[in-house]
Amino acid sequence: MQYVNGIRKAALAIAALSAALTVTACQSGNSPTAADSPSKAASSSGTPSSAPSSPSGKPGSEAPSTAGTPTATASPISGSGTGSGSGSGGGTSKTCAAEALTVTAHQATDRPDGTGTGAAIIEFTNKSAKPCTLQGHPTLVAGAGNGSPDHNAPLKVTPTGTATPVTLAPGGTARLKLTFVQVQGEADGYCESGATPSSYPTLVVGLPGAGAHQVALDDGVFAECDNTVTATAITATELT
Repeated sequence: MQYVNGIRKAALAIAALSAALTVTACQSGNSPTAADSPSKAASSSGTPSSAPSSPSGKPGSEAPSTAGTPTATASPISGSGTGSGSGSGGGTSKTCAAEALTVTAHQATDRPDGTGTGAAIIEFTNKSAKPCTLQGHPTLVAGAGNGSPDHNAPLKVTPTGTATPVTLAPGGTARLKLTFVQVQGEADGYCESGATPSSYPTLVVGLPGAGAHQVALDDGVFAECDNTVTATAITATELT
């Protein structure tokens, strides 16, 4: 019986060993060996990544996009002409013809003390359908009657101020101011210089290139002393 038992024990031991070898063989067929593992790891690390890389090389950071950002560009201003005055749209226009102007006159508010005219505002309105330009001081200021402007008594003109071009749109107005040596006293008055005062129903006023124009005051007559007058340049600015 001991022998039999010994055989049985040996058989059981062999059977157990055989089962262990079978389990080991199954496991070795389903799992990678130590030699396989490093090569597979290197293969996976060499796979290109689909995530975009940042210019700075820092994961998760993105460079700001400039695709939709407007760029400011310096450029010359178009249409910047040298014309000046009311109604100027840049560029130049022709000098106003005499027949393109309507001329009126009224006594100035700001004038020397006295009983004469003292000072007058002369206004030139463009009655044509096109812009035109006036510039400069009067070339002629002369006292005249109600008849022909050719029969006149020229005054000595003293210009004052700077002359610049004034472009008049159709219907636009420019003006200048005449300041006289004032008549003093009542009635016919007197001149401080001792000269005899002069009075005229109209004045003839000439502008450079724009003709001579006969004009009367809207109220009264032109009265002055010494046959001299101070004249501003033509301007688009309101005068008083």
